[in-house]
Amino acid sequence: MKNQMPSLVFADREGRIMDFEGLSMVGRSGDYFMPVTREDTIALPGGSHFYVLPDRYPVGMDRETGEIVTLKKNPYDGKGPVFAVATFLCAAHTQTYVAAWETKMGAKTLPFYAYTALGWSDGFVTTAVRTDESRRQDPEMFNMDLVRKGIAQWKKEFPENRLVEHLSHCALVYGCPAALNLFQGREEGPLPTSPSCNANCAGCISFQEGCEPPSPQQRITFVPTPEEIAEVALKHISHVENPVVSFGQGCEGEPLIVSDVIRDAIILIRKETSEGTINLNTNASLPSRVAELADAGLDSMRISMNSPRPATYHAYFRQGYDFEALSKSAGEMRERGKFVSINLFVFPGVTDAPKEAEALKEFISRNRIDMIQWRNLNMDPDSYLNLLDQKLPAGIGIRKLIESIPVRRGYFNPYIPKR
Repeated sequence: MKNQMPSLVFADREGRIMDFEGLSMVGRSGDYFMPVTREDTIALPGGSHFYVLPDRYPVGMDRETGEIVTLKKNPYDGKGPVFAVATFLCAAHTQTYVAAWETKMGAKTLPFYAYTALGWSDGFVTTAVRTDESRRQDPEMFNMDLVRKGIAQWKKEFPENRLVEHLSHCALVYGCPAALNLFQGREEGPLPTSPSCNANCAGCISFQEGCEPPSPQQRITFVPTPEEIAEVALKHISHVENPVVSFGQGCEGEPLIVSDVIRDAIILIRKETSEGTINLNTNASLPSRVAELADAGLDSMRISMNSPRPATYHAYFRQGYDFEALSKSAGEMRERGKFVSINLFVFPGVTDAPKEAEALKEFISRNRIDMIQWRNLNMDPDSYLNLLDQKLPAGIGIRKLIESIPVRRGYFNPYIPKR
């Protein structure tokens, strides 16, 4: 059994990543360190990133005694310091364990990424499951020459469109997969609209004012006109097979705040074409506005949540609206025959805690949810657990939870054929 466990991976004082067979790989589920077998892992997907974690010691398991051990010096030369290593998974993969480490006193909070366990077994391995077969954001699908040509063509066709200029920046500076796909003429096109939000998420990746750690990207600073939005959407829909266009991106706040603009944009789009799926990524905080958008021609809605339990949800979202708004918004869509999915922020040890898992199944059933998108929570694990301030029992396992949910599973917003 112990020989079937991948080896610990760590980084030396120069940041060089190496494995150590003397200790086996350990993952983290909530506050628990969990031994990892080869069956718990997959080969590290191409396009995933390596993170060397400052002020954090790697944790492994002694293969002989089964003891959890903190590695503080390089076992090959006896020198320190050494650092824990994690991976940031490429899209379409959901983590099943977080990387394990021991934090030094005074360590700074980690940036807003997901820190998945990494090990070595005839190559790098990680604790994850592929939850969507779509290859829309696989690294080999992006061709930067085509992206640059696409940007030039879009700017020539729409020289005054501020949304095109904004998305060009997202593609070239941040490498946003949605923007890259837009300019390559494929898959899902982004339609960011809102500079503001009615929640104050602890892990927001675009809010800049006084945030710590700093957000990895800038938020859109203007509200596009309905005409600017419609130009982008219609060009994308007319050139793509099974096209999707989505409001609510990582570079904006809550789109429902500017629902009047979105409504007018949808009306303009639907005057020209009935093709394509118009989707809204949202916190679903304003049910009456959701209903208005659905009546205008919105096809699908994805509700973001870290938990279906109010206490866990409130701790992260820190919002100014009632949790029941999420169910009411889902109801407005389902009453009109629209598609509803959940953008679930997965954190091993919380998402799969027994009471969280049961609440998720109840929320899905009660609100007739069509799909779960199993996304990874992007936040320092220690900060997240401190924020929740809950003592949770060991989880049932992310893989087991995913397999037990009786609705469509995925990672991306799907194209919805016309009914």
